[in-house]
Amino acid sequence: MRETPRSQGTAGDSRAEPPQPRPGRALAHTTGASGSGTPHRSDGRPPQTPRGVRHTGPAGRLGTTPPVPRRPASPFPALLTLCVALFTLITWQVAANGPLRSLDERVELRIAGHGPQALADRLADLGSMQVALPVLAVAVGYALRHRRGTDALYAALTMAAVPALVVPLKALIDRQGPLTEVVGFYPSGHTATAMVAYCGAALLVSVRLMPVAVLLTVATGIGLLLRGYHWPLDVLASCCLGGALLLISSMGRRRSSSRTPTGCSGPS
Repeated sequence: MRETPRSQGTAGDSRAEPPQPRPGRALAHTTGASGSGTPHRSDGRPPQTPRGVRHTGPAGRLGTTPPVPRRPASPFPALLTLCVALFTLITWQVAANGPLRSLDERVELRIAGHGPQALADRLADLGSMQVALPVLAVAVGYALRHRRGTDALYAALTMAAVPALVVPLKALIDRQGPLTEVVGFYPSGHTATAMVAYCGAALLVSVRLMPVAVLLTVATGIGLLLRGYHWPLDVLASCCLGGALLLISSMGRRRSSSRTPTGCSGPS
């Protein structure tokens, strides 16, 4: 049997030469400039970050420390500051008989008694305890059923804070009503009750109901103004007061939920 003859270039050559690279083909690793065998990419880019540029971790080892995720800043403190500032400004203007109070009284005397009075009465009644409290009570029961006792407690305490703050303020400011000589109209208890009850219920059941809660609060204020039961600043100040109470309640609930272990928290 005849053997395939070896090429003359390799048959008589006693020295083994490394294979030569073919044209148009890149090698994954080539010998570095110093002959140390350092790998290089075929496109000329360095294979990794140079050692002098790499950052060390906490233990002094090479590598980069991943960034620690931070919770986004809550807008609640800024909103709370705004509500308190507006309430303080309005209260000062009403108590000191300032220019805002004069403008407030001119506006109310123009709109009081206008519009459908029967409808205005129904809207004003939305802020009564007989209407607003049952709505909040149903939401509290819903929260308790879903084992959210802390949320229900905060909602109940927020509602209890409304008369605790409004009644002393009415006696302190002693403002006369638009169409009566009776005093004690600042701030509006109906507006604060509506806002805390309806918005608090929305927070307990579903945030998607918040537009409905805001609409009911605005409707309450419109009814009070059309019937001449309150001045506009009475209603606006109560919105600021109710907003501040809801924000304080929400901040307290968030702190409580962050302290509760994940496995012990109820369904949201």
